[in-house]
Amino acid sequence: MEKILIVGAGLSGLYLANLLQEAGKEVVVLEAADRLGGRIQTIQGVETTPMELGATWFSDMHPRMLALLAKLNLEKFPQFSAGISLFQTKSFEPPQKFYIPESEAPSYRIAGGTGALITKLASQLPATVIQLKQRVQEIHETEKGLEIVTGTDNRYSADKIILCIPPQLAGVSIQFSPALPESLATVLSSVQTWMAGAIKFTIEYAAPFWREAGYSGMLYSHAGIVMEMYDHTNFEATKFGFTGFLSGGAANYAAAVRKELVLQQLVLLLGEKAVDALSYQDKIWIDDLLVSGNPIAQRPHQNNGHPLLQEGYMNDRLFFCNTETATAFGGYMEGAVRAVEALFSTYLSH
Repeated sequence: MEKILIVGAGLSGLYLANLLQEAGKEVVVLEAADRLGGRIQTIQGVETTPMELGATWFSDMHPRMLALLAKLNLEKFPQFSAGISLFQTKSFEPPQKFYIPESEAPSYRIAGGTGALITKLASQLPATVIQLKQRVQEIHETEKGLEIVTGTDNRYSADKIILCIPPQLAGVSIQFSPALPESLATVLSSVQTWMAGAIKFTIEYAAPFWREAGYSGMLYSHAGIVMEMYDHTNFEATKFGFTGFLSGGAANYAAAVRKELVLQQLVLLLGEKAVDALSYQDKIWIDDLLVSGNPIAQRPHQNNGHPLLQEGYMNDRLFFCNTETATAFGGYMEGAVRAVEALFSTYLSH
């Protein structure tokens, strides 16, 4: 039986593991973190509200993602947008108010949170398949195949290895023997990693006071710490909150200060009820599980889907497969799904 090692237990790694298992392959997934999901991270609020710190939205433009959700019997629901939305241009002027018509092509969320997708994929794998806290440091070519050495000095051998982590991270943090082609190494260092540097926040409330006042919960700002914000009420409309993005400069503030500034901005725009938050969490997506060293990216999606990322290396035993390798929708969950299906059908299904 062919043995395949997958590096990374995000959406691409876990979906690929499912396909390989269905195809009768022996598969092991190595994950450097102490949790599953990669850039999907759903946490629970104090009222068990599913709150997203990572990937959240998708649309009808993402057919492979929709097909995967249907296959897994996971339900989608449209992002709430009814009511008055706000655009804050200056901190000393009232925000502009505008309506966004109920869209015929809405953004969707997953019932129970995006993490439900990760949980479902992982649940279909034997418990021994996924091994956490195994940071891959070296990949060697051997007489029989390939070998991985992790930071805990564990060694894993396999017929093939699939790197389901950001290409930039792989190129900088893993030592390859023999070395990868110089043309590929140059590309890896300059593949833009989606969400790197973004600051996502969630805030939870006992009641949807903004909806009751006729607001959509949608906010865009050039003036405050909150740059974008959206209603984050759950599928059942029983748990309430917001999620969105903070300005890049907020990374320089302490977490307590970020929370204080967010609450001040929401009180200014939505009224005193905004101060009574049940919980607040944020995440700066810049840790060493996402990027390494000093990434060289001058433009969004730089080198995503690059032709060199579609090829096999080390005698067609080593492959790259994640949302940045996708030839369409790079950086999105749709991209992760497409990258997996393309690699599986081309190199791994036989």
